[in-house]
Amino acid sequence: MADSPHTVDDVMTTTVVAVAPDARFKEIVATLERWKVTAVPVLEREGRVVGVVSEADLLSREETRDRRPGMIDQLPPLDEDGARDVTAESLMTAPAVTVRSGASLPHAARVMARHGVKRLPVVDDAGVIQGIVSRADLLKVFLRTDADIAAEVRKEVVDPLFPLSARDIRVEVADGVVTLSGAVHDDRLVPTAARLAYAVEGVVGVSCELIGPAHIHPHGDER
Repeated sequence: MADSPHTVDDVMTTTVVAVAPDARFKEIVATLERWKVTAVPVLEREGRVVGVVSEADLLSREETRDRRPGMIDQLPPLDEDGARDVTAESLMTAPAVTVRSGASLPHAARVMARHGVKRLPVVDDAGVIQGIVSRADLLKVFLRTDADIAAEVRKEVVDPLFPLSARDIRVEVADGVVTLSGAVHDDRLVPTAARLAYAVEGVVGVSCELIGPAHIHPHGDER
């Protein structure tokens, strides 16, 4: 069974497309187009993330130029190709919204939602780039097979919590929804089992049908 991905480090992309602070407008546009991404981190020489340039940042500069013709003299000069001589440093959003490689996947998802971004640079304690994590990366956990999820629920939840009842507990998974059923010796742990099962990566729902000893007839039938 493959290990369940629990942190950003498990799902991030380690090949990073980035630009330097002095990268010019046209170079940034070409980079986004070539690699089919919507944003790139801006890195200093040591690899520290100092900002992020997105398509929105580039378009915002062009919209500003269109709306404020009276301030044309304040814009950077045109280069030989007619493009504004602006750099990533002047375009980027800073400080960059980043996440640590050891962060949980739900935490990364919350950061993305809070800041309205689709990709996050992953950095170490010094702010040096380690990778990139996207919304698509976070969703990878939901591509786990039902069999894989069931095996992990049994190994990480059922067996440790109910060592005396494990053989009597059924773990079924359908489209990511876990169903736990059977008799347990200690029904005080049933809520904990449901909570831990839901925490397994790839689980989208839990139906807990476990019953305690008080519900079992002496001959094995439910009352």
